[in-house]
Amino acid sequence: MMNIEAFISEAATRAADSLYGKAGDELLQIQKTRKEFEGDYTLVVFPLLRRSRKSPEATAMEMGEKLAADVPEIESFNVIKGFLNLTLSPAFWAARFEQMYAAGDFGQAPSTGRTIMIEYSSPNTNKPLHLGHIRNNLLGYSVARILEAAGNRVIKVNLVNDRGIHICKSMLAWQLYGNGETPESSGMKGDHLVGKYYVEFDKHYKAQIAELVAAGKSEEEAKKSAPIMAAAQEMLRKWEAKDPEVYALWERMNGWVYEGFEATYKAMGVDFDKIYYESQTYLLGKSIVEEGLAKGIFFRKDDNSVWIDLTADGLDQKLLLRGDGTSVYMTQDLGTALRRFEENSLDDMIYVVGNEQNYHFQVLKLVLKKLGYEWSDNIFHLSYGMVELPEGKMKSREGTVVDADDLIEEMIKTAREIAEEAGKQAEYTPEEAAETARMVGLGALKYFILKVDPKKTMLFNPRESIDFNGNTGPFIQYTHARIRSVLRKAAESGAGTVSASTATCLPAEIELIKKLTEYPDTVAAAAANFAPSIIGAYAYELAKSYNGYYHDTPILREENSAVRQLRLQLSEQVAATIRQAMSLLGIEVPERM
Repeated sequence: MMNIEAFISEAATRAADSLYGKAGDELLQIQKTRKEFEGDYTLVVFPLLRRSRKSPEATAMEMGEKLAADVPEIESFNVIKGFLNLTLSPAFWAARFEQMYAAGDFGQAPSTGRTIMIEYSSPNTNKPLHLGHIRNNLLGYSVARILEAAGNRVIKVNLVNDRGIHICKSMLAWQLYGNGETPESSGMKGDHLVGKYYVEFDKHYKAQIAELVAAGKSEEEAKKSAPIMAAAQEMLRKWEAKDPEVYALWERMNGWVYEGFEATYKAMGVDFDKIYYESQTYLLGKSIVEEGLAKGIFFRKDDNSVWIDLTADGLDQKLLLRGDGTSVYMTQDLGTALRRFEENSLDDMIYVVGNEQNYHFQVLKLVLKKLGYEWSDNIFHLSYGMVELPEGKMKSREGTVVDADDLIEEMIKTAREIAEEAGKQAEYTPEEAAETARMVGLGALKYFILKVDPKKTMLFNPRESIDFNGNTGPFIQYTHARIRSVLRKAAESGAGTVSASTATCLPAEIELIKKLTEYPDTVAAAAANFAPSIIGAYAYELAKSYNGYYHDTPILREENSAVRQLRLQLSEQVAATIRQAMSLLGIEVPERM
């Protein structure tokens, strides 16, 4: 189906060539008419003035008359200075809708031939997932869905940070204070149990620092010499040396965490095509560091640590390997990037990571570039702002985070309570009520987070997100359920069986059809900007437009069977488009609410 702007641009080019002589293959600029003016699309005539040798108004008038005479789809026109506003005929919109209704994959772009990998989640195995991880996962999963709809082959991956000082802190605290506690003996999810000991480590670490400061050390000295921190660092060295006891404990505790993560991902409705583990890529990263040393790109300091000097690039010196030989995040990120591009023949690699890591990814790209990897130009950091609560920021070490499992459970519970208060589930079976509450609770959470531009820090208010009025997920879900109810009633009464080919579109129907035709361009814009918020805004505007149409226009009560069928088909297309748009946000829409 040809893009409308392209159709008008081609017609305008033919008209200009006929009036003013041919001038190459330039396409004229077409844009949607601004709301305060009459018309559907606007032709900017200023580029034609050197050929027409007339004023902007006279050129626009000539072009309008020529297009209205030659193009039956153009019903009328008006001129505002150098802008020609064109109104397309109801017959054009009806034909456009017929094409759209017949195309089952409307909104799915043809293949681009590009392969894009997107990494999201990237949890540490020392704590459960929290609200910040929810934004990361929902954003990454949605961008993957949008890029697929835009015609790309997408590989969704997770990089599990399963090694390093953070996991050693949890392991050591469990050894010292755990008394052999397990998920089975405690009744806790494995990720929650390990997170408990991460908090426990921090509690004892702070107590030791306070003791050392009281004994006369500076706070900086106390932090470095606290026995529990020295023991954690020794445990990390033993892990890298594959000490059997430390390695066995690491495998056991990480196993608990993975089971917990899997349950959370399932509840959240996200998945991955492949999982990478830092423990399997950091050695490749170390070999890249050795390569950089041999080439003179990196340098070694007196304490044996390895660095790169980026001061000439406006940055600073960056640590790549500690003096004791243990790796840092940058080490494994170098190895992971190389493995991914080599194994998957990637065109692009997108990292969904919070904005506190902006500098890290700037350095990663630069280091890879200096090592001679040209594909470093195809690495993108999809940076996003933090999620805050009315009470303020969250801190993992202090155990003051909003747990992902608890939040998901709370959202579903709230959705159930609101539905019961409104008497919306009186006819449901217990299973239907539970499933609808799950869809609405998760839909509210996902939409509230994804409707915000990723770059912005956002304030999450659970109760506000689940409102059935306004710019919320439940409002859009309810619109879909309302349409499905209309279509069910039409089918039951036999009211939906006549062809719509003879019906004429009214202005209200044309407005809805226009909104529907914008969907493919909306998907393309969301893909180009890695912005689910663009899809969210579109779904809300479409739902809002349909609700206005529903209140003002009889559908099942319409006596003219052809008009009734057009309205039913239009309703069906709106529901299908809402369903498609919301699925790109990872949101399910109920058949009834």
